[in-house]
Amino acid sequence: MVAVSSLYETEPVGEMLDQADFLNGAIRISTSLDPEALLDLCKAVEAEHGRTAGGPRHGPRPIDIDLLLLGDLEMSTARLTLPHPEVTSRRFVLLPLLELDPELRLPDGTALRAALDGLGEGQRAEKVAGPLL
Repeated sequence: MVAVSSLYETEPVGEMLDQADFLNGAIRISTSLDPEALLDLCKAVEAEHGRTAGGPRHGPRPIDIDLLLLGDLEMSTARLTLPHPEVTSRRFVLLPLLELDPELRLPDGTALRAALDGLGEGQRAEKVAGPLL
């Protein structure tokens, strides 16, 4: 781990809005794993913390680890798309990422600060704790 963001309490977004709020944050890592191996590791961590496959999309879950960016890599496979397709449209993603790097851009040059500014109202995200590490 290179850096850890604050935690944000956020309202649900997506297909299931009638559920408890989520806690979201971001971690910057350094790794020699290839993208698919890193995804496998993330899924193993989710399983260790009680997440089971096959739940409803955007439904309640004990943990959800997403790979958002991996340097300047752009890729799309059946299992993984980088950058994550929702990275510019979710306040709960943008706030912690920008906390780690206020100048962060996607590989195509898109400034994440501009994406956050373009979201307008909605998608409540409230900082509830500073970085834990």
